Amino acid sequence: MSSLRPKQFNAVPRAPLLLLGFVAFLWSISCLPQLWSASLTTGFASRFIAGERFRMSTLRDVETSLNNSSEFVLPRSDWLRSKALFHLSIVEMGAAAKTADQANQEGVAADEVLRSSLAHNPFDPFLWFMLYSLHNERSGFDSSALRFLRQSYATGPLEGWIALRRNKLALAAFRSLPGEGQTKVVAEFVQMVDADFIESAAVNLVSVGWQQSDQLLAALADASLVSREAFARRLWNDGLKVSVPGVKIDERLLR
Repeated sequence: MSSLRPKQFNAVPRAPLLLLGFVAFLWSISCLPQLWSASLTTGFASRFIAGERFRMSTLRDVETSLNNSSEFVLPRSDWLRSKALFHLSIVEMGAAAKTADQANQEGVAADEVLRSSLAHNPFDPFLWFMLYSLHNERSGFDSSALRFLRQSYATGPLEGWIALRRNKLALAAFRSLPGEGQTKVVAEFVQMVDADFIESAAVNLVSVGWQQSDQLLAALADASLVSREAFARRLWNDGLKVSVPGVKIDERLLR
């Protein structure tokens, strides 16, 4: 009597699987430098937007990573954006030690790559703002450049990570903006206070924003009471006894 045995299956050929694994290994090894470069590039962009300044050694590493990155691991729009921010970092670095010709060349390069990046992503509010900022840096205030600032607010009116840079320059140009533009700048100022960026908002108010202080302070009625109190206390501690909507501070607590 024959015994029942499990049905026998032919073994799957191992050679193709080994070859596939070897190819995958070679691919990963070849892509590691580009993946590392892409990571460094995107990390740099985030740090620049946060307002960090860089040493030249760091910028050289970023330049190398940009040259090593490709669309295979980094979309072209992201690559161009990082390249634009790299050139802006060069412009911002050590301006006092540069010759006029060197500063002009760097400004031209930054302007070109900024426009190229915006051509690929016209909805980037930070780059529109930086184009306006760069224009002011190179040529001084020019009302024709306000279209860049207006475009920044149109594509990102309430972006907390942009406000810390943008609001100050916008308040400096406040009187030259149309009514709708002024409304957006005021709303951004209120958002800064409400998000507890008290120090930055206070500096903006007492420096470039003082001429429209009544309008800015009145708009704070839309901020939370806690934020309004903190803002009023910050100004009162500097001897500025301004009127903030709904806030009454006991002067004895400030001594």
